[in-house]
Amino acid sequence: MCGIVGFLAPDRDSRTFDSILAGMLSAISHRGPDAAGGFVDDTCAMGTARLSVIDPAHGAQPMSDESGRYWLCYNGEIYNYRELRTELEARGRVFRTQSDTEVLLQAWIAWGKHCLPRLNGGFAFAIYDRETGSLVLARDHFGKRPLFYAEHDGGLLFASEMKAFLAYPGFTFEQDATEIASILAQWTPLPHQTGFRGISSLGLAEWLEISGVAITRRSYDTISFDRSPEIRTKAEALDRIRHTLAESVRLRLRSDVEVGVYLSGGLDSSIIALLTKHQSERALRTFSIAFEDAAFDESEAQAELSDFLHTDHTSLTIGHADIVANFEAALYHAEVPAFRSAFVPMYLLSKRTRDAGIKVVLSGEGADECFLGYDLFKETQLRAAWNSLDEATRASRIAALYPHLDHYGPQDLAAVTGLYQQFASERLPGMFSHELRFQNGRFATRLMRNAGDPFTAITGWAAGDPGFATMSAVEKAQWLEFQTLLPGYLLSTQGDRMALAHGVENRCPFLDKAVFDLASSINLRFDDGYEEKKLLREAFQDSLPPSILRKRKFPYRAPDSAAFASIKPDCLDIISSDAELAKLPYLDARFARALVKKVTTQPASAISTKENQTFISLLSLAFLHRMFVSREAMRTRAEVQVTLADMRRVALPCRHGSQGNFISVT
Repeated sequence: MCGIVGFLAPDRDSRTFDSILAGMLSAISHRGPDAAGGFVDDTCAMGTARLSVIDPAHGAQPMSDESGRYWLCYNGEIYNYRELRTELEARGRVFRTQSDTEVLLQAWIAWGKHCLPRLNGGFAFAIYDRETGSLVLARDHFGKRPLFYAEHDGGLLFASEMKAFLAYPGFTFEQDATEIASILAQWTPLPHQTGFRGISSLGLAEWLEISGVAITRRSYDTISFDRSPEIRTKAEALDRIRHTLAESVRLRLRSDVEVGVYLSGGLDSSIIALLTKHQSERALRTFSIAFEDAAFDESEAQAELSDFLHTDHTSLTIGHADIVANFEAALYHAEVPAFRSAFVPMYLLSKRTRDAGIKVVLSGEGADECFLGYDLFKETQLRAAWNSLDEATRASRIAALYPHLDHYGPQDLAAVTGLYQQFASERLPGMFSHELRFQNGRFATRLMRNAGDPFTAITGWAAGDPGFATMSAVEKAQWLEFQTLLPGYLLSTQGDRMALAHGVENRCPFLDKAVFDLASSINLRFDDGYEEKKLLREAFQDSLPPSILRKRKFPYRAPDSAAFASIKPDCLDIISSDAELAKLPYLDARFARALVKKVTTQPASAISTKENQTFISLLSLAFLHRMFVSREAMRTRAEVQVTLADMRRVALPCRHGSQGNFISVT
């Protein structure tokens, strides 16, 4: 795992490339604290901050082929690199290292862009062809690893994190009001959105090529639910679940350093811990978050599972003060607006994990999206069938939804029934499954002076997928989760960005293409979908404690606005004072002040879910402006400064002049 940065700058003096590259690498040194390397020629510079996981001694980057034509900077892991290596060796390719980096490089040389669908992993990379002067950027199927880019001064910048662009001369950040309205409405950025004008995220399963003045952006895969193995019986489905997940974990245990597990206390991470325990050659170390506030705490289930598997367990207890004190620092790594505070405890957990000597962890992200674990999917089925159901059936199915939400109790049946009656038919094209969720988002857009139609981007994004229109209601719900909450928050703000803030690589066995395809082939075939992840539970019913198997989905959450209301930190001035709000001219300052006043003066029970969510969004927007636009608090933690002396640097002879002396420092 690493962080990568670089730029094509044909009009800039190449003698400045080294210092610029060092500054960009310094900004993301937390992602790869083990080593730094850079490559420059007269038009291109790119570098890597390396977290050494596979072949630490020989996998240095940037890496080139023997001819020096192709240069690769790579972030992530290719889990099937050994199988690909065997295939490439049979084609006559010769390897110099045992790293997956070299396998990716050789795969590109052998197959070009056709190698991308073959890669099983979480990755983002840049590969530069010195002969043609072209640069290709590419990203994994599900958006596990970030990659951002921006056109600037006749060239192009790219980086694993946008903060690297702060080190590029003349580059400025500006918040994009249209994108922000969209992000507020749908809760998270779409795969290409960042919230900043002129900066884009490379999308899921996308590659981008810069050749001369032409920029080409294409997809090599899509989220589709019809390319699945044929499963004939329930018994076969259960067997395939066990086998496919075990194989996915086996691949993700490939590492030259110790691998731990994040343990939430729920079914998904319990399965991952179980399979890891069975396959690991070491005593398993697990890590989890506990909360002082019992409403969010799952430490009892975590401890039970740890005792059951005899793991070496570390639990980190989080209180309101921890969230308030670390919100800004965690957001600096997230870089995009957040609607929850749950990423902050993950930031602190990754620090505790790294302090314990662990660089790699497995976690349960992706299980709910693949195996229909969210109540959202049950709600979608219920609303789609609403007009054909009798009153008793409606009531019984409502009673089974959202057990963790106070406003879904028996006393709320009449209100929820009336709400579902209103939303029994589609209002927003293609968004039927998410229309109720988006009501919270619609409220959040009241922060904007002019939100326009904040759903234009997401409805257009869905319409642009040729397979979306023919999907079932539940499949559309899945597709939307794979395009929004999963990559836009769970894998990024709460996942990669918090883990790599402290040099920890997170791996997600449920997000293996084979697991995704298997889930797509069995969902709603052997059960009615109203018992969440029923087949997943049955597959492991003889291997996990009954209490874990019976436990309902308890979404990982943390105290949000209540934490700030209880402590009332000085930082709230940035979302309540006239002077600070004036710095955000796209916001409705009057609405913002009224919201902040209510949150900070009324009891937590009087704050609705949508108000709570909007408060966190407002706070994150203000902090992002301060850190990236105003640069008033550009670094909330001390980054390691990468210098030329630290950097393993490769300077090649220039085509248009002298680049200086060759330097190689390891």
